[in-house]
Amino acid sequence: MAARVEKAEGSAPSRQEIEATFEQEDLRPHSWGNAPAERYDWHAHTYHKVLYCVSGSIVFHTRDGDLELQAGDRMEVEPGTEHAATVGPNGVGCMEAAR
Repeated sequence: MAARVEKAEGSAPSRQEIEATFEQEDLRPHSWGNAPAERYDWHAHTYHKVLYCVSGSIVFHTRDGDLELQAGDRMEVEPGTEHAATVGPNGVGCMEAAR
């Protein structure tokens, strides 16, 4: 699959723990967030996307199906993978980096 999600086990990692994970992988993330029910139209990136949902929730739509992320979940998206997204009912906060 061109996009995959790793569900957080147990309690969601803190923002500091997520930042440490990015640092261990030599990735430089940026943070972003959106209000409830905001949408991203279909698009693709030229890079490998690594994303953590830090708070709230978001559903990424791919041609292979939907991927729902809750706080602590990690998603990786291969270059060229078309995707869209819908923010959950409580908004979302994410950290993302390009590999």
